[in-house]
Amino acid sequence: MPLVTLTNLSLAFGTDQIFDAINLSIERGERIAFTGRNGAGKSTLLKVISGAESGDEGSIWRADNLKFVVLSQDLPERRNVSVYDAVASVFDELGDQLAEYHSLTEQMATDTADTRRLGQLQSALDHADGWNINHRIEATLDRLNLDPTADMDSLSGGWLKRVAIAQSLVQEPDVWILDEPTNHLDVDAIEWLEDLLLEFGGTILFVSHDRQLMQSVATSIVEIDRGSVTRYDCNYETFIERRGRNREVELEHNKQFDDKLKKEETWIRQGIKARRTRNEGRVRALKALREERSRRISLGEMKLQVDSGVSSGKIVKEAVGVSKTIDGRNIIRDLDLIILRGDRIGILGPNGCGKSTLLKLLLEELTPDAGSLRTGTKLQFAYFDQAREQLDPDRSVHDYIAEGRDFIEVNGKDLHVVSYLQNFLFNPDQARSLIRKLSGGEQNRLLLAKLFTLPANLLVLDEPTNDLDVETLELLETLLIDYDGTVLLVSHDRAFMDNVVSSLLVFEGDGVVKEYVGGYNDWAAGQRERAASASKQVTGGQRSKGNRSHENHESHEHHEARKKRKAAEQKRLRDIEKVTAQIEETERKLTELNEEMAAPEFFDATLEHQSGVYEKANELEEHLLTLMAEWEVLESSD
Repeated sequence: MPLVTLTNLSLAFGTDQIFDAINLSIERGERIAFTGRNGAGKSTLLKVISGAESGDEGSIWRADNLKFVVLSQDLPERRNVSVYDAVASVFDELGDQLAEYHSLTEQMATDTADTRRLGQLQSALDHADGWNINHRIEATLDRLNLDPTADMDSLSGGWLKRVAIAQSLVQEPDVWILDEPTNHLDVDAIEWLEDLLLEFGGTILFVSHDRQLMQSVATSIVEIDRGSVTRYDCNYETFIERRGRNREVELEHNKQFDDKLKKEETWIRQGIKARRTRNEGRVRALKALREERSRRISLGEMKLQVDSGVSSGKIVKEAVGVSKTIDGRNIIRDLDLIILRGDRIGILGPNGCGKSTLLKLLLEELTPDAGSLRTGTKLQFAYFDQAREQLDPDRSVHDYIAEGRDFIEVNGKDLHVVSYLQNFLFNPDQARSLIRKLSGGEQNRLLLAKLFTLPANLLVLDEPTNDLDVETLELLETLLIDYDGTVLLVSHDRAFMDNVVSSLLVFEGDGVVKEYVGGYNDWAAGQRERAASASKQVTGGQRSKGNRSHENHESHEHHEARKKRKAAEQKRLRDIEKVTAQIEETERKLTELNEEMAAPEFFDATLEHQSGVYEKANELEEHLLTLMAEWEVLESSD
């Protein structure tokens, strides 16, 4: 049974056509994900559906007595109120009464409560169904694991997001609209949100760049692209396949269109002949073709490339016993880590565990409290900052990218800055505008555009996927997969981690950071296996002791094997340094002999002396070749 139906609905903001005669029907109980590039109109369409925005033309029908509740991207304000009060506030005056009643009942423990006012509130709540609302608030907070007495101004972004979810869910929506619900949530919280959405009994409309969330939750996908809306009644993976086939058809249509346009342009350039025939209809048709071509935006035309600079040494970073404590809390404890050239390492852990701190330690922006950190040779890094602190809102997009120049150099080629920005879907007007006018997704895209102008053999990316649309994420994935250098990546996007990284550094609590081979799903499967194995262990008696003894033995063997690998790697590094020093000394001696042989007085020396010099030079050249071969073997070995 339809809840909402849009018929031939159009909407424009100035000259920007957002929707062009779109049609869409939403059934009761559906969970629909809306996708499309940044600025395509996803949030606007949700506002139109809920009634917060109206169309210019066409019609929209909604079933009677529908309650639309929106979970926005914005977090609740941090202020000096309890979580209970913040959630109760969505009920306006009734919520204020509930909050005051709770405050007075707490004061009764100290005999300072105003009992007269308490009686007035009880009476008001009796008449306004306040006790049912109170029960609903308490049940929702319990369901979301929220402490009702916690202060809002003490909560992290992830817990504030849970409060926002509680504020919307407690209103018991018929249609629950969620705009980027995974923002500010860590991986565990995202998986919790998935379960919550699957349990919800009403209709869900959501916008998200989290592809795994869409795959797990959505029953249908609605794509918004260049003013049109296409509905796919399938899961996300099937949608990708069908969209790919549709785009192949579109590319073929575009090719035929371009061939026709080329012929018409040739005809109009004939000039006098065209005017003599006075075929005004054909001229108008050509103008229409030109306008249609100018409106065409192919997402596949977005071109990302990164200047990987010179190759770094085989060892990029080596940490030995690194520890860091902040405000009395162990962030990182006894970390041993070797990062090799070409590694793609994801960093995983809950909000506030220290992922960004680890990056700053590796980049030497922070100093470890204990242990040592060694940096390899020829290292050039570029850092993507999740807080966007690198952006000055009062600078223009053009100036930020090119530092006042009109051309920039990428991979040895000079590119006009406007053309370069068009590769990142910025039009010429946006290139001249101030950064403050860009959306969050556009600012992230601008940071990526700047990042990829820097010659770097180490990319350090701290939450690069925030606010990016799915198409940009897919293109960024392709770039990182093809990238020749080393990647360190912090992200809560599970699909992105799976597609990009080859190993994970996982924060496991109390400063313990462990390395696991594979992507997110490999690690999650391993966690399930380890949990299942632990649950099967027999407790008590000799068998339990034997199990512990076996585990201790395995742990000791693993530790010893790690020590041997580490010792072998350190010996290899020492050998490389030794051979490198020998190469430099041999090259120095060979240079001295070549200078002697090039001097005029050399030919006045005896033949015996000349022969000795020639022989010595040949020996040094042969020795140099041997050393270079030895260096190559050491450098290429793991």
